Amino acid sequence: MKTIYWISTLILTIFLSWSAYGYFFSKTMIDGVKALGFPDFFRIQLAVLKITAVFILLIPQIPIQYKEWAYVGIGLFFITAIVAHAIHKDPLFINLINIVFFGILIISRICLLKLQG
Repeated sequence: MKTIYWISTLILTIFLSWSAYGYFFSKTMIDGVKALGFPDFFRIQLAVLKITAVFILLIPQIPIQYKEWAYVGIGLFFITAIVAHAIHKDPLFINLINIVFFGILIISRICLLKLQG
């Protein structure tokens, strides 16, 4: 269970880190967020929140209550991304990626809860 937890959490946090990096430095991703209709400050806010969530999930000493809020925030990010890309009529592949990572998020959370109790 511990192995599944850490593998799923690492995959998730690598994706979040890559995404946050892209929100700051990738013209393609910056333009993509604008094309979805989100203001520029939202892109910065998402990047900062993703980085914060990465640290919360990776540091074992952080209390589980904070980890729960990080899972909720990440889940909302994926749901928002799925809706935004669907409304924008982006390729289905983009939403499949978001759905897969949402599943990885759920696996990580379930494993954490089993390890806690």
